[in-house]
Amino acid sequence: MGLFVSALKTLIILLSISYSCQNGAKPNLPVSINAMDLEINSAHNGWSKPAANQWVYKCVNNKCIREHYHDRRKFNESMSLLTCSMTCGDVKLWPYPTIKTQVEMKPLKFTLDALLLRLHTPYSNVRTYFRSVFKIFLGDLKGMQRQKTFKNFDHDKVIKDPIIKYDEISVNSLGNSTYDESDIDILPINVFINKCPDLNLSLDTDESYELHTIFNAGRYEANITANSFFGARHALSTLQQLMWFDERGHWWRTFSKIDIVDAPRFRYRGLMLDTSRHYISIDAIKRTIGAMSHAKLNRFHWHITDSQSFPYVSKHYPELAKYGAYSREETYTLDNIRDVTSFAKLRGIQIITEIDAPAHAGNGWDWGPKKGLGNLSLCINQQPWTKFCGQPPCGQLNPKNNNTLLVLQKLYEELLDATETTDYFHLGGDEVNMNCWNQYFEGSELQDIWYQFMLDAADRLTIANKNITPKFVAVWSSDLTKRLRLPRSRFAVQIWTGNNDAYTLLRKGYNVVFSQVSAWYLDCGFGSYLPGGVGVCDPYRSWQTVYGHRPWKKLHPYRKQILGGEACLWTEQVSEWQLDTRFWPRAAALGERSDPNGYTNV
Repeated sequence: MGLFVSALKTLIILLSISYSCQNGAKPNLPVSINAMDLEINSAHNGWSKPAANQWVYKCVNNKCIREHYHDRRKFNESMSLLTCSMTCGDVKLWPYPTIKTQVEMKPLKFTLDALLLRLHTPYSNVRTYFRSVFKIFLGDLKGMQRQKTFKNFDHDKVIKDPIIKYDEISVNSLGNSTYDESDIDILPINVFINKCPDLNLSLDTDESYELHTIFNAGRYEANITANSFFGARHALSTLQQLMWFDERGHWWRTFSKIDIVDAPRFRYRGLMLDTSRHYISIDAIKRTIGAMSHAKLNRFHWHITDSQSFPYVSKHYPELAKYGAYSREETYTLDNIRDVTSFAKLRGIQIITEIDAPAHAGNGWDWGPKKGLGNLSLCINQQPWTKFCGQPPCGQLNPKNNNTLLVLQKLYEELLDATETTDYFHLGGDEVNMNCWNQYFEGSELQDIWYQFMLDAADRLTIANKNITPKFVAVWSSDLTKRLRLPRSRFAVQIWTGNNDAYTLLRKGYNVVFSQVSAWYLDCGFGSYLPGGVGVCDPYRSWQTVYGHRPWKKLHPYRKQILGGEACLWTEQVSEWQLDTRFWPRAAALGERSDPNGYTNV
């Protein structure tokens, strides 16, 4: 538990930099400002000199203990809280590497001028992308330094102007340091990627890496070896967590010796964000993805539409957004989705879009008769809603109208092309209300209609994917999946219900992604959003709950069928202004659950 708290503090620093530097914006000032910081900056900010005592820190029994220090002449030589935290006790990494972690905790001083990328790969596409990743790395480091020193920093300049020559990137353009007595004169980061040229993340991608450092006579070499671009990116993220800016001595620091071998235990480590109930801006989505990268989460599940709104502007059927979006401004275009996909790829993340069907399909589909396509959806806005849908407004696709499937096929085609995701696709498939369909198909076996619709939707997905069936076609767990009728060779199940459903599905051979409401629904605990109702899924899921949840604990015989896990944020009561506090730091706790053995003290 202590390791979680300490490592999470370090990760939160990275997350805050990711938020603030996304668009070159200045970060907020630190919550706690020490007296020396105030004194140094008083001339620039007009602050009065603060009172007396200074805090200094020392490591006692693997804990940082603070005490007053009155000798200002030696204040800069004492240990700051951050340096104490980084060097006291176990190494602070999140998620903790799964195979080998050996770090000599002696800190070495350096400046950003010393950093240099040396990239070794035969693949030109990998070379181009990894250079961009390194620029992001440099921008994050400079942002961390600015947050500590309050200096102005042009993030856009860092992104655009670092000196690039052949396969080397230096940080000379970030500003020369005036410091002396550095332990490290030059810090080349040698990156070797020699086995995989693929830049499309899939569930078969090798995300493993090794990170080893050597220090000798002022030269500090960090050697990263990975089989893929994504593994090398994770290694650079790990190295970033092992670097910190000590505002007391105005030095960058890292450890004298690092040996890490790491590979995620689960291939799928995701977050789901609902952008239909509340519209979430592209900037906020990018901010979330940037934060995900620091916790090595690798799947962003974009629940883009629902009965409340249809914000996606389809190239083939713009009527969906015209009838279904909250406003013209609250929409996502194909260019927006391509932009988010490109942004996410540089951060090691795959975009998975979901057009929920056949339930959760409301006003956006209410234009079929005017276009000669018939009723694409049924029960739209029907009352009383409690009888015809899970939450208002109602709406459920018409399974007997072939035009409905044609529209879905074109939507799948557009989204597959925009996200470049072809191995995993989410069809939705949950919470079909039989009372709705029973009004139109009385006497029919409604479960059979639901089952056939999901098969037909999967067939249309195959056509949209150039007649190649994605390896994993995902659906939510539901009454339909309880019947075990969907072919396990085609369908994976995202389980939001209990462990009994999971055990049954695994025993029958299904691949699963865990997202149980009991632990990994991050919208729970804020009361009801419906008049007179009770909280849908109280209580609040704390980080301890997220961290301690191990649904696979007794499922080792089915290990290969467990693709991974995903935390979900539904937005009935969440706008983008609450987004960060609902996701973080709890979603980071999910990242550590990439180790199925976990820690035993939680």
